[in-house]
Amino acid sequence: MTDDFPPTLAPIIVTALFSRNDQGWFDAARATHFPPERNQLSAHLTMFHHLPPSIADELKHRLVTETRGIPAPDARLAGLISLGRGVAYRIDSPGLAGIRARLADAFAGLLTPQDAGGWRPHVTVQNKVEPRVARILLADLQRDFRSRPLELAGLAVWWYRGGPWEPLSRHMFA
Repeated sequence: MTDDFPPTLAPIIVTALFSRNDQGWFDAARATHFPPERNQLSAHLTMFHHLPPSIADELKHRLVTETRGIPAPDARLAGLISLGRGVAYRIDSPGLAGIRARLADAFAGLLTPQDAGGWRPHVTVQNKVEPRVARILLADLQRDFRSRPLELAGLAVWWYRGGPWEPLSRHMFA
């Protein structure tokens, strides 16, 4: 933890959590392809990048409502995305998109432009490399790509304080 953001000012990040097997698979891909000096986080699917800390309690309440006793929405590893200077796996989950849309509606006036814009669910496995390097990886991964189901385990809330994220809460599906 750094002192860049006092607790009352630290932005909040919301991510989807994968099952242990799927998380391990994404982490292995990220460890293989992400520049090691920049790889401070586990693989993740970000739902919101920067929510204000003032909504922490209401956000947790809403996430409990979305997850407690509720089966995980279906999800698929659906394809690959070029990030220009990186590569990501595209995730398709209408149920997860619905959860995100409800949260975005609830906090509409508080969203940053990035979070208010369209959502493109993905897990980044390479970033901040030369475009040529990213194109090579994209071609390599596309050659062997097979769409498959993914298992969502829950949703997580994190404080961003300038370095690795600090856990705030986890909300698991039934």
